[in-house]
Amino acid sequence: MERKITEVVAALIWDGDRFMICQRPANKARGMLWEFVGGKVEPGETKQEALARECREELAVCVSVEEQFMEVVHEYPDLTVRLTLFHASISEGKPQKLEHNDIKWITVDQISEYEFCPADVEILQRIQKLQNPGHIPEKDEN
Repeated sequence: MERKITEVVAALIWDGDRFMICQRPANKARGMLWEFVGGKVEPGETKQEALARECREELAVCVSVEEQFMEVVHEYPDLTVRLTLFHASISEGKPQKLEHNDIKWITVDQISEYEFCPADVEILQRIQKLQNPGHIPEKDEN
């Protein structure tokens, strides 16, 4: 049986050399893992509209959604997502933890200190490559 793909959008929001990550609530699927702010695209919404709405709902901020950074398809045991990550910037408001357990601003060098949702791993590797073009990440020992 062909699995339905869930369209998901997320925001790569930079503040100088740091970008925003959010920790999922413990009671949700993939609880306590870190991710980019975002969520599912509702019927009738564009990906950009969905991202602006999710940022309002989850962080109480208005964002301007900019160009697409990348898209990945990831199969979780319970669903398959097509995650489209956009560059975005906060145009209004200060991020608040309306839905997340925590919000942090981290540098690219701090990525390895956090456990991210599996769908984000490829994206994080690309961010690391772009920040350090000559850098080859070490193989994970686990």
